[in-house]
Amino acid sequence: MKKMLAVLVLVSAFSACTSVGNLGIIAKSRADMASILRSGQTFQELGPVEGTACRHFFFGIAPWGNADIQKATDRALEKGGGDAIINVTTTNSLYGFIPMYSIYSFTCTTVRGTAIKLQKNS
Repeated sequence: MKKMLAVLVLVSAFSACTSVGNLGIIAKSRADMASILRSGQTFQELGPVEGTACRHFFFGIAPWGNADIQKATDRALEKGGGDAIINVTTTNSLYGFIPMYSIYSFTCTTVRGTAIKLQKNS
């Protein structure tokens, strides 16, 4: 009985939640994708990329970091060297340690997909 109680306490001390979504295309924050798509510009696939951005909370009142999707996208494209990502999957996760007291928690956004490099039209 003591072991079961210890496991229950340990499991309740750590909690997590994750949600997943899909997007067609996502680009760097400074890209004007609407005009690029209207122009029919060609692109080269560079391969799979992944980027993560996290925001941390201490006692639920002292946040630091940036967990938005644009930060995760920019990090993925910094690594992959592309201009945009196609076939995008996003994941949002929230982790809490001793959640009923909000001692420490963090949320992370992860972006995965295929990096593309826009080609110059002649």
